[in-house]
Amino acid sequence: MKHPSASPDPAQPPDFREFAVSRGRHLLRTAYLLTGGDAHLAEDLVQEALGRVYGRWRKIARLGNPAGYAQTVLVNTFLSHRRRRASSEQATDTFDEVAVNDPDPSLRLTLLRALSALPPQDRAVLVLRFWEDRSVEETAAVLQLSASGVRSRSSRALERIRAVLGDQLDELVRH
Repeated sequence: MKHPSASPDPAQPPDFREFAVSRGRHLLRTAYLLTGGDAHLAEDLVQEALGRVYGRWRKIARLGNPAGYAQTVLVNTFLSHRRRRASSEQATDTFDEVAVNDPDPSLRLTLLRALSALPPQDRAVLVLRFWEDRSVEETAAVLQLSASGVRSRSSRALERIRAVLGDQLDELVRH
């Protein structure tokens, strides 16, 4: 009589639960940045994205990069949410008070406000390029843009952030 082995079969795709647990925090951080610091919306977007991934998990798990696929689904979920104006939620510039081990919380809040002032597509470009540290080509593939489109959006978005922050950024960086 054979006993089930303790170690999983390497040919088997990872279990969805294991995948969601291992990638959930990363997806939530990305969603938080995409939403301009709206923790509740970020959680909703991650839940929706993971739900979409779960629906096709057997096929996705066999791909070479299910984490990249989930990231793409998250960004597309964010962009489609921004296009749908069916939501009656109002954006706010106040944040829940949360304990953070951040050496400069005023800089973090200022940058989040500046990000939230950008159009969703520009915000997605900056988050993927500079927070996720993705290449121009990877960002273009996720957002279904050309590489030159990513470069020009990135450049314009950075100019907008500099214009919004102005002298405030210099003061924050000096402290």
